[in-house]
Amino acid sequence: MKLATLAALIAAVEEGSMRAAARRIGCSQPALTRMIRELELELAAPLLLRSSRGVLPTAQGRVLYERAVRARHELEAAADEISQIGGHMVGKLHIGAVPLAVMLLIPEAMRTFVREFPQIQLRISEELYVAQLQKLRTGEVDITVGGIPDDLAAGEFYIEPLLHTEMIPAARQGSRWLEARSLQDLQAAPWVYTGTDHRAGYARALFERNGLEAPQQGALVNSTLALLSLVSTGDYVALLPRQIARQSWLASYVSPIETGESGLPLQVGAMVRQELALAPVVRHLLTHLHRAAHHINRGDMLPA
Repeated sequence: MKLATLAALIAAVEEGSMRAAARRIGCSQPALTRMIRELELELAAPLLLRSSRGVLPTAQGRVLYERAVRARHELEAAADEISQIGGHMVGKLHIGAVPLAVMLLIPEAMRTFVREFPQIQLRISEELYVAQLQKLRTGEVDITVGGIPDDLAAGEFYIEPLLHTEMIPAARQGSRWLEARSLQDLQAAPWVYTGTDHRAGYARALFERNGLEAPQQGALVNSTLALLSLVSTGDYVALLPRQIARQSWLASYVSPIETGESGLPLQVGAMVRQELALAPVVRHLLTHLHRAAHHINRGDMLPA
C-alpha cells in the first residue's frame, strides 16, 4: 500500500469529487482514478461510491480513510519530533479545550508559548464536554484541556492536572430561576445541556450526585456562544465554571444561582496520548499551561 494511493483516497473522500481531489494532489483525474482502483484491487473491496453528485466512501472506504488520516498524522508528527529533538522547534499542535481553558488558560499559555516558539503552529478547537475524548483517541487533536473524567482507563492517556473549578447553575438577569434555593427547585427548569446528548454532560452528573433525577432538556448545544446566547436571552438554566460565571463582563447578562448545594467539582487538566507525551513541543506547551494555571489558581491578574 503506497502513501501516494492513500493520499488519493483521503483527497477523494474529503473533497467528495474526483476532479477536485485530482486538483488537490496535483495529478490528472484519470491518474487519480487509477490510484483508487489500485487500492481497491489490493484490498479486494470497493472503496468509493460514484454518482453524478460526486463520490462517497463505502463502509470499507471509510475504515481505510480513517486509518490513513491517522497514519498521515503520525508520520507528520514523527517528522516534527525528529526536528525538535535536533533543536529545530517546528511543527503543529492541535488543542481541544473546554470554555474555561479557552477563556482563561489558553490565551496566556499561547502568549508566552508563541513568543518562545514562533515556528510552532497552534490550532485551538472548542470542546464543551470532553468526557468521551473521541478526538484525542482518533488523533484529531493532540492535546485535550478539560475536565478529567473519573472513569478513564489507567494508563490510556498521559494526564497533567492544571486547576480546580466548580460547575454552578446560572440563568439570565431577571430570570425567575434566580429565586431557586435548591437544585430541586430547578428540576422543572428547561436546562441547556452540553455534549452529544442529554444523557451526558455535567448537569446530569450534578443532579445525580445530589440524589436527584436529571432535569428536563430545554436545548442541546456544543458551542459556548450558543449556550450563553440561550441562557442570557431565554428562560434557560445551564452550568458554567465558577470562574466564568463570575466574570464581570458577563454580569450584566447572566447571574449564578445560589443554591444550598455546592456545585459540581471539576479537575481541569491536559490529556495527551501516551506516544506524544515526551515530544519536546508537547512538554514545552504543558510547561506554559502550568504557568498560566498557576496565575489563575493564585487569583493573579494575568499580564496583558
